[in-house]
Amino acid sequence: MKIITTHKGTDFDGLASLAAAALIYPDARPVLPTSVNGNLKAFLAIHKDLFNFSAPGDIDPDEVTTLIVVDTHSWDRLDQRLLALSKREDLNIIVWDHHIKGDMDAGEVHVEETGAAVTLLVREIKKQRKLITPIQATLFLTGLYEDTGSLSFPSTLAEDAYAAGFLLDRKADLNILSTFLKPAYGKKQKDILFDMVKAADRSEFNGFTMSISALEIEGRVQNLAMVLQMYREIVNVDVAFGIFKDAERDKTMVIGRSSVDEVNIGFMMRSLGGGGHPGAGSALLKGVRPETVREMILELMQGNQYSSVMLSDIMSYPVVTVNQDTKIEEVAGLLRDMGCTGMPVVDDNDNMVGVISRRDFKRVKKEKQMQSPVKSIMSRNLVSISHDKSAIEAARLMIRHDIGRIPVMKEGKIIGIITRSDAMMYFYDLLPD
Repeated sequence: MKIITTHKGTDFDGLASLAAAALIYPDARPVLPTSVNGNLKAFLAIHKDLFNFSAPGDIDPDEVTTLIVVDTHSWDRLDQRLLALSKREDLNIIVWDHHIKGDMDAGEVHVEETGAAVTLLVREIKKQRKLITPIQATLFLTGLYEDTGSLSFPSTLAEDAYAAGFLLDRKADLNILSTFLKPAYGKKQKDILFDMVKAADRSEFNGFTMSISALEIEGRVQNLAMVLQMYREIVNVDVAFGIFKDAERDKTMVIGRSSVDEVNIGFMMRSLGGGGHPGAGSALLKGVRPETVREMILELMQGNQYSSVMLSDIMSYPVVTVNQDTKIEEVAGLLRDMGCTGMPVVDDNDNMVGVISRRDFKRVKKEKQMQSPVKSIMSRNLVSISHDKSAIEAARLMIRHDIGRIPVMKEGKIIGIITRSDAMMYFYDLLPD
């Protein structure tokens, strides 16, 4: 038996990904966790009959041969009744997720850091030319909008916008979205926000404005993430953290929000045992005092490479370039002698006009071509980055364009170069444990 499931405390992105995966794997049985968030309960109360979901209790783990997991690939985020599958060595696992970190040893992995997990599945549905109904398109768009803040969060990529356009073209209903994406905001949330604003602090940290608010709460409070987002906007800071202590359960919920790419909240929360995206994340800590959590956040911010280190600090320089009229044979010898895989190509005025790499030499079919100028085989698809940008932005460009080096520019001239090796050494040396 094949099953599809998602994380407990399911949100719209999890539900949308579950329903989308059911289209891609029609022979698999979708299993919806029993715990879902408040917005989703309202949606399912009306629409549940439209989806043929099973409950975790309906599944015999011994009968499962393939596990398809969406919007997570961490065992501890699955429904408790499915955790027996983690001990199965013969289990085939397929993952669709936009969270980079996970502990599942999957045989088939579809993981990209998009704004929403459903974006990846919608792309596959489009590729397979699957037909979707307006209500399916609406659900998929709801999940996409929830996780990207209606395409406004910094973690949103062009891929998310393409998926949204495709779903709108398939008659996704924006009126339904606005109905079910309204977060619950009652007296508890209002009182918490009022107390946070009343005691708000605002400080400068590594060039960014930041606020950390610590508050005691009673019992489980829904939509604290929404409260923190409102707090960040009211206090008008780039980065905000909420530390919510539930003394009765001796648990502390930490939530972060960032409006700048240079501060990666998701990474910081993973350091605290949680997770998230570059612009948003959370972690749940047990038996930890709020004062200790505040110190941990400040330490993480202090060591946060995205806010404290720019490309100019880690790039390689001076840069060896080659003139566009240099013979291919000479360039090949230069690359071999230097032990590098590529370099920028410039004109007589030192303006970058291309990049030559080892893969470009595949265009050389005849020996006499080695006497041709390098401009005849160089790549003219110029990708560069400004010296004042962050390492994460350089890494994203490398991934997006599948390139191993990016010239670093200042006032139109090359002042350095960042390579995959620079990025890897940088991330693994400087990221907190």
